[in-house]
This record gives sequence, C-alpha cells and structure tokens, in this order.
Amino acid sequence: MSTNHPANSPADGDSPPAPAVAVSAPPSGLSSAPPSGSPSAPPPSAPPSAPPPSAPPPSRYRRLARGAFADLSPLRYHADYRRVWFGQSISSIGQQMTAVAVSVQVYDLTGSTFATGLVGLFSLVPLIAFGLYGGAIADTADRRRLGLIGSAGLAVVSAVLAAQAIAGLGLVAVLYAAVALQAAFFALASPARSAMIPRLVPAERLPAANALNTVSMNLGLTVGPMIGGVLIGAYGVQAAYLVDTVAFGATLYAMWRLPAMRPLGDRKGRASVLDGLRFLREQPNLRTSFLADLAAMIFGMPRALFPALAITFYGGDARTVGLLAAAPAVGALAGALFSGWVGRIHRQGAAVMTAVAAWGLAIAAFGLARNLWLGLLLLAAAGCADTISMIFRNTMMQVAAPDEMRGRLQGVFIVIVAGGPRLGDFESGAVASLTSPTVSVVSGGLACVAAILLLAFLRPAFLRYDARHPTP
Repeated sequence: MSTNHPANSPADGDSPPAPAVAVSAPPSGLSSAPPSGSPSAPPPSAPPSAPPPSAPPPSRYRRLARGAFADLSPLRYHADYRRVWFGQSISSIGQQMTAVAVSVQVYDLTGSTFATGLVGLFSLVPLIAFGLYGGAIADTADRRRLGLIGSAGLAVVSAVLAAQAIAGLGLVAVLYAAVALQAAFFALASPARSAMIPRLVPAERLPAANALNTVSMNLGLTVGPMIGGVLIGAYGVQAAYLVDTVAFGATLYAMWRLPAMRPLGDRKGRASVLDGLRFLREQPNLRTSFLADLAAMIFGMPRALFPALAITFYGGDARTVGLLAAAPAVGALAGALFSGWVGRIHRQGAAVMTAVAAWGLAIAAFGLARNLWLGLLLLAAAGCADTISMIFRNTMMQVAAPDEMRGRLQGVFIVIVAGGPRLGDFESGAVASLTSPTVSVVSGGLACVAAILLLAFLRPAFLRYDARHPTP
C-alpha cells in the first residue's frame, strides 16, 4: 500500500496526544494541606464521597450526543482523505451550480422543455459507457493520475461553458456537447476516486468515511442549486460556470498531494469489463447488494411523477415540485450527519435489507399522503434510509472486493446509480398512465419491499454478512 503515512497513524499536520505529566508527591516533612479557604481533606480513614448510585457519569450524555453525529475521525487523522473530501465537496457544489446553469441556459435559448430534458439524455449515455470503461482503467492505471485527468477535464469544460456564455454564442449544440464531455470525464475519474478510499483510511473507519462522502454528495445536491440560482439571478449563467471552474482547484490540489495509487496485486495488461461483471456474478453478497439497490431505484423512485403529484395531491405549482425533489436529498443529508452509529453495526447485509425496505415503506406511505408537510417528511425519511443503505453497500464493496477489482465494481455502481433512476422514471410513469399516480407510487413502494423480502428469502446468507469477516 502506497500512502504518505500508515493508515492507523495520525496524519501529517495532526499532533499526537500530549504525554501525561507525572505529578510527584511532596517531599516528606512538607505540608500538603489545601490552601486557605478550600475545604480540608477528609481524614485517611474516611471513605471517599461518591455520587448517588442513580446519578449517571458526568460525560455520559456528552458521549451519547457525540456518538449520534457523523464520525469525523477519517477527517481528523488522515490528511490525504481530508484533502480529497474537502476538494470533492467544493467541486460537487460547483458542479451542481453548473447543472442548474446549463438547464437555465438551454431553456432560455429554446423555450422548450423537451430540449431542456435532452440534457439528461446527453449525460446518461457517457455516464454508462465511460463508467464501465473508467472502472476497467482504474484497475490497471494509477488512480491518482486518473483523478487528476478527470478533474482537469471537468475544469476545462466548465471554463469553455463560461467562455461561450460570456461571448454570447447561443448554440445549444455546444451545451449538449459540453454536458456529454462532463459526464465522460466524471465517469472516467469517479471509479478511481472511490477505489482510493480503502487506501486512505483503515477498514474500521470505512463506514465513517462513506458516511462523510454521502454528506459531501448531498451538500452539493442541496447547497449547489441554491447558490447557483442566486448567482445566476444576480450575474448570469457565466458566474456559475466561472465559480465552478475555480472550485476544481481544490480537487486538483488534493489529487496532486496524493502518492501514486496503482492497484495492488500482480495484474498486468488490460483489465476487462467482462471480467468485472463475471466477478460480480460469482460473488453472491456483492451481487445481492447491487440487486437491492436496483429494487429501490426501479420500483421506489416516483421522481417522474412529482409535477403531477404537486398539482393533484397538493394543489401546488413549480415551487411545490422543487420541494418534493429536494426533500429526499435533505433527508439523505440528515441521515449522513447523524451517522455516528454506523461504525458499530457489523451485520451490514441485514442493515442494507432493512434500510431498503424502510425506503419502500416510506415511498408507499407518501403515495397515500395528502398533506404537503407529511409528504415531504416521508420523502425525507426515504432519503435518510437510502443514505444508510448506501453507506453499508459502499463499505461492503470496498472491503469484500479485492483491490484489483474495485475500479470495475465502482464502474458498475455508477451505471446503477445513473441508469436505475431513469428506469424508475419509466416504471412509475408507465404505471401511472395505466392506473393513477396514487396507484403507481403505492404499488412501487410495496413492490420494492416485496423484492427485498424475495432477496432475503433467496439469499439468507446475505442477512448474516458480518463486517468482521467480510466475504464477497
């Protein structure tokens, strides 16, 4: 393992705890009485006073409160991970600002919702193609170099977007091409960045690191669009593009400071995407974790129905659609911020199944809600459950899979994350057109729960998966 410091040692810049200072007893014959005004010490024969048996230790509640919040030890003790996390957080906010700016600019140029919707299609195809290909490259090449190339490419694309906005080109084709390039660079670098994490923190801190990664992602999803909207309203889309370009400096710096990150093992030559898929097929625990995520994304993702639900359920408008879309991300962020307990869970397979089932139940209940705030609360609960599932699934993939396969598995993960919600949009829209939005949402949530129960029945060993003895 090639890192700047051992995984279990304090990172550079972190000071070790100060040594305890021994206090010697006073020399014989000298008075050790307390100073004037302080209570005299009890005689030697008197037993020391003790708090009442029912009184808890003074630090008990403080420890409980601290344990409820996200575990920050990966940030405290591992400088490489800390730099990568901060760089990724800043870049994620910038990328979400750019995503908003592109949609706004396309709609301003065309006045067409269809043309604006095509932005998603132009990003989906490169995400799937380069996700698998980037994962294969990450299993043979220096992952640090891939991270640098991907981040530099994304920065250049953002600079091009800023230049075309400032020049007033007004060419939608340029925006589509830029979105496709962004997706390609992201998919090329993302598997490499994710596969680095087990080399930056020890295994026992991986759940905490993955929880912090979820915080980073959801900060981008919630804060990025808000800041982007303010900047675009005040200074135009070029302001969002320029801020995004500068924001990539944090990621580039973090990647530059890393040591070389070639995959471990003796693999030589090319890494086949098919080899990665065959490996996944032969590893029942990892395969089951992917299938559980697909069940949640395909059956329990009513995102495409939010515009219809905002009107028919709540009598709202576009602002209501925005609230519905933001609620799962807010819940996901809350789940990550209060994830201090995840490192104490060893039965991670059972935790994944429970979290995905909770997602499905929350979505089904949302389909029956007619009060807006109750609906938002249920969507937030679903987002929180999804975060817990993601933390454990990522940890299982990083620990149970060998290092030389992590890149390709992360590539498959990108395909599921990118393609699963799109399949969910199709499923929910098709069922709603044949029945009603209510039936679509409720049946989708219940179908997710049924799929999880079927997986648990077919793969009972997954429920017994123990993080202390990981098996793929």
